[in-house]
Amino acid sequence: MRYSRIPRDLFIRNRRKLAGRLEKNSVAIVHSNDQMLRNGDQFFPYRQNSDLFYLTGIEQEMTILLLCPDHPSEDRQVMLFIREPDPKLESWEGKKLDKKKAEEISGIANIHWLEKFGSIAREVILESENIYCTSHELVKFRPDYLSRDERYLAELKKEFPLHGMKRLSPILTELRLQKEPEELALIMKAVEITKGGFDRILSTVKPGQKEYEVEAELTCEFTRQGAAGHAYAPIIASGANACILHYINNDQVCQDGELLLSDFGAEYANYAADCTRTIPVNGRFSDRQKDIYDACHRVFKKAKALIIPGTTIDKINEEVGKIWEEEHVRLGLYSTRDIQKQSKEQPLYMRYCLHGVSHFLGLDVHDVGSKQEILKPGMVLTCEPGIYIPAEKTGIRLENDILVTEHGNLDLMEDVAIDYEEIEELMQR
Repeated sequence: MRYSRIPRDLFIRNRRKLAGRLEKNSVAIVHSNDQMLRNGDQFFPYRQNSDLFYLTGIEQEMTILLLCPDHPSEDRQVMLFIREPDPKLESWEGKKLDKKKAEEISGIANIHWLEKFGSIAREVILESENIYCTSHELVKFRPDYLSRDERYLAELKKEFPLHGMKRLSPILTELRLQKEPEELALIMKAVEITKGGFDRILSTVKPGQKEYEVEAELTCEFTRQGAAGHAYAPIIASGANACILHYINNDQVCQDGELLLSDFGAEYANYAADCTRTIPVNGRFSDRQKDIYDACHRVFKKAKALIIPGTTIDKINEEVGKIWEEEHVRLGLYSTRDIQKQSKEQPLYMRYCLHGVSHFLGLDVHDVGSKQEILKPGMVLTCEPGIYIPAEKTGIRLENDILVTEHGNLDLMEDVAIDYEEIEELMQR
């Protein structure tokens, strides 16, 4: 691994919190992610199931966690199942976890080889009343394939039709939303690496570069600083490309006089950072670009002030929409008279503000949690207002990662240059 060992006390606490929320006489089962075929005999680089990592710290494929907190035998209450190391396989893929190493990482003493999972799981399930399993529950995204957990759930329903099947995802969502101190430290390390990436592109971007060359500078800096890589596919969008929200082709030339919108973040120990900056390709903003940038920056500061305990993302979005109206009028995109005539269902600001201003951040860049979730201390969210004017081939978005605190919030990216004067100064050095 590229990161320092995470204290196993974190994973022990996480499991205890989960166990305390299960109904009496229940078993919970969490599988690792599948290895995903890339082509031929090659897999894509492996990334662990975030829920399993949260509970165990184990990054190896073919791993299963089984919790049965109320089992009368202590050695059945928390169990981890891993594949048995095979010297022949290890000669191709490198060392796999043995039981001692898995215990050191996870803090789980009762570790079995994977082939024993079926018989042991059947034993504890028959002594339980409820079975908790996870499934993919993001509202706006549903993959075409079933996860290992979902396939296993289908088997459970056939084999144990009289047991109560329970959803584990809502409980894990609640737990993962409020970060432990160790998790915040990892996020802040990802933020630090991400800042290094931005500093690097400020000193290298110039007219005539390809967008993918900018991406390469980020990749180099992330790798150099020990990140696993990008937390998500980076958006490096010059000119009109910045008006495409999830533009990831990154294959066009950065032209003199254009703006470059870069949305990027490092992944460190599976925790994500998420940053967006918009800079002038030639190092200087035009007067019109300054006006639009200043408008976005003002909205950013006002939106950030709204991220406090007791509110929700939905409420923040509603307030930010009103703030954008004022800025759009100032920029001459429409008039106050136009606002009086606008449709309530499709307000005018939505023509130029195409997305919400915030999402949760953690083990996933779009982390668990809904827009109706009441914000509490320990939650981490993005603040990312954007303005998109296709007619002017201009898109500007500014994004920082914000920690909710008891008395307001803390900007984890306050050291990442954002004022346009500072950006120009750094680019001219």
